Amino acid sequence: METETFVRVAFFVFVALAAIFAIETFYSSVVRPILRKRDVNRRLALGKSMSGEKIMLAMKHERGIGSAGSEVGNWLSRTLVQSGLRVRPQQFLLFIAAATFGIFVLLSFFLTINLALNLLLAVVFGAVLPLLIVRRIRSRRMNIFSSQLPDALDIIVRSLRSGHPVSVAMSLVGRELADPIGSEFGLVVDEMTYGLDLPHAIRNLGDRVGLDDLTLLITAVSLQSQSGGNLGEVLSNLSKVLRERFQLSRKVRALSAEGRISGWCLAILPLAIAGAIYSQNKGYYLDVANEPLFVPVLLGLAVWSLLGDFIMYKMVNFKF
Repeated sequence: METETFVRVAFFVFVALAAIFAIETFYSSVVRPILRKRDVNRRLALGKSMSGEKIMLAMKHERGIGSAGSEVGNWLSRTLVQSGLRVRPQQFLLFIAAATFGIFVLLSFFLTINLALNLLLAVVFGAVLPLLIVRRIRSRRMNIFSSQLPDALDIIVRSLRSGHPVSVAMSLVGRELADPIGSEFGLVVDEMTYGLDLPHAIRNLGDRVGLDDLTLLITAVSLQSQSGGNLGEVLSNLSKVLRERFQLSRKVRALSAEGRISGWCLAILPLAIAGAIYSQNKGYYLDVANEPLFVPVLLGLAVWSLLGDFIMYKMVNFKF
């Protein structure tokens, strides 16, 4: 009976993982290209039906950003804002609570295992997994923004050298570049238009995006506003530094590709071997599944395996 329960739990877990991968694949290959073609720059899209301050307030409201400034108080609010998702923390918490409760009810109805394990699985798939997905979306958005930032700075520099003021130079970025950097710089221009100075607006940009490279831009703009100087020259040098950092990070990523592939192989190998053994000889595991030490040993192996995977991940992933 316990063996059948274990098999059913494993079946539901693998079905859930397969469904997640299928949804992600469908979204990446079908939905995302359609959304990109339809709405390259959301701020410009809103400008077709709104104007002025209403655009800024609408974009901030749909992401849960306060109208007075940047917004981000707690960890969840900051993560959602930096992910670019048009969802507020209250809505996300409601979704997590509903998903956790729904999964718990389904597991309790279909699986005859104890309530503690049902609750644990419900929390993992209803609460932890959505948070991990949001963090992944945030990481992707940061990478896209990082790759767009040098081009945006070059546009600002060329505009400043042509004699345009800073607000006009940044508005060019909001009109010419795609999201996420287009709408974010558009919000910077809107905030400057309706009362904020440039350093404060740039700091709000750093809070909304969460990218470490923006610290250099914030520092450069703050120093220039206090001591004066040629902002175009400062941003031109900053663009060169960011491009060099980006090239270095890509080079290191290419050199560490072998280590990442090895880490993936070592992480998948125990599961592949266990699955191969089970497919050839089901009694290899099932004959000892009723032993008292079977579940504790299995959990211990899982913990040590995850610890090793985490160490390998840290060894082959570098931050700049």
